[in-house]
Amino acid sequence: MYSDMAAIISPIFICAAIGFVWGRLQRPFDVELVTALVSSVGTPCLIGATLTSVEIDLQAVGVMAGATLLAFAGFAAIGILALRWSGLALHSFLPALIFPNSGNMGLPLCLFAFGDTGLAFAIVFFTIASTLQFTLGIGIAAGTFAPGQLLRMPQLYAVGFALLFLTTGTPVPGWLANTLDLLGGLTIPLMLIALGVALARLRVISIRRSLVLSLGRLGIGLATGLVVAWAFDLSGVARGVLIVQSAMPVAVFSYLFAQLYRRAPEEVAGMVVISTAISFATLPLLLLLVL
Repeated sequence: MYSDMAAIISPIFICAAIGFVWGRLQRPFDVELVTALVSSVGTPCLIGATLTSVEIDLQAVGVMAGATLLAFAGFAAIGILALRWSGLALHSFLPALIFPNSGNMGLPLCLFAFGDTGLAFAIVFFTIASTLQFTLGIGIAAGTFAPGQLLRMPQLYAVGFALLFLTTGTPVPGWLANTLDLLGGLTIPLMLIALGVALARLRVISIRRSLVLSLGRLGIGLATGLVVAWAFDLSGVARGVLIVQSAMPVAVFSYLFAQLYRRAPEEVAGMVVISTAISFATLPLLLLLVL
């Protein structure tokens, strides 16, 4: 059991540690370039390669999408109630409570824990999370809603491309499948290294509040994931993926949005660092729960 657990966790630790050491050594790392490559090239190719190569029922994909949307509704509702009760600003802290790091940490964890099928379900969760984060998340932080952001999200076009092949039963040409597989392969390692670099560069200012809010993100995510999985009667890989993705730490983009719109970026940075550290420490327990 411990050997299997190490095989799941070790690659994530090692890749993130490489990025962390790289950042601590202040070696060159162009965050904007890496983010653009991962968002515009790597992730769409990973989506296309995974969804067109894994045998997965479209109905199961639809169920996962519905469960994901309900989970995010739960994150938002509980987050609003908690922040209202504590008197903290929604603009500053709500995005961090709603959006888990379902990309940098969630995708590789689901891949190593559940295989290609788990990665396919994790991509469904991640695509919906990214769509909501770059529309609703930006809207909360900025105070304005911009649905036009959807037209600039290549992930949605990649999902449409994959669904076209899946619904028509058309085989993907070999040259295209190999290209998608090759380019998609850069996504997960770069995500983890970028996460490590971000953790090395962020600083924790208010430890007490950041710790409480970090525990809130992890607790809200885990509890909501369990309840939604039960409500949708999910089992096996689908249940495990939903719970794991829901229980991930604060997304790094929450800090970037907080910094962009001046919404307590130092405290949100503390949430990213502390919640990620706690998540790394409790990964064995989370995997025992879902496996």
